[in-house]
Amino acid sequence: MNQSSKKPSKGDRVLAIARERGVISARKLSAKGIHREYLRRLENKGLLVRTGRGIYSLTDSQQLTENHSLVEASERVPHGIICLLSALRFHNITTQAPFEVWLAIDQKARRTKEEIIPLRIIYMSGEARTAGIEEHQVEGVTLRVYSIAKTIVDCFKYRNKIGLDVALEALRESWLHQACTMDELWHYGKICRVNNVMRPYLESLT
Repeated sequence: MNQSSKKPSKGDRVLAIARERGVISARKLSAKGIHREYLRRLENKGLLVRTGRGIYSLTDSQQLTENHSLVEASERVPHGIICLLSALRFHNITTQAPFEVWLAIDQKARRTKEEIIPLRIIYMSGEARTAGIEEHQVEGVTLRVYSIAKTIVDCFKYRNKIGLDVALEALRESWLHQACTMDELWHYGKICRVNNVMRPYLESLT
């Protein structure tokens, strides 16, 4: 038998997926018909490192980006949407450097228990949760992140959690760099019912 045509083992397939994506989840591996036991075996060999519940990365991966924690969180909580401080950081419109990943989930969704990835869960509902979602490809994973305008509006809505100064900084930075329009801010402000709160700050920009 020609050795060059030998079918790769499942362990080799797992490593190939990890090299391609940078991060791999037991859930997605199972969907490909590969048992999660292969992840544990590769971890025991020192080829993979567990970075979250059911989330693994190559120990020597060069594919990791500054948004790797967001990738891990998105793999761990696929129904979550990156929001507030984490979304501000993703869009580079804040000086904040949150150690937690801020995720929005539906009010009826079950809270995720996570020991390794520090998560800050925000419960949202209706259009306030579903509006303004963008999709970005990072490390082979689709991240769902609120747009700049929606994130700024959320900052005003949840100002008691993050501080009004953070919301104002994001508003000034986005306006300075023309990252969003006044119409977009009013649009999401209406959806999130914070137009009256934001009005004096928006008027001061014009």
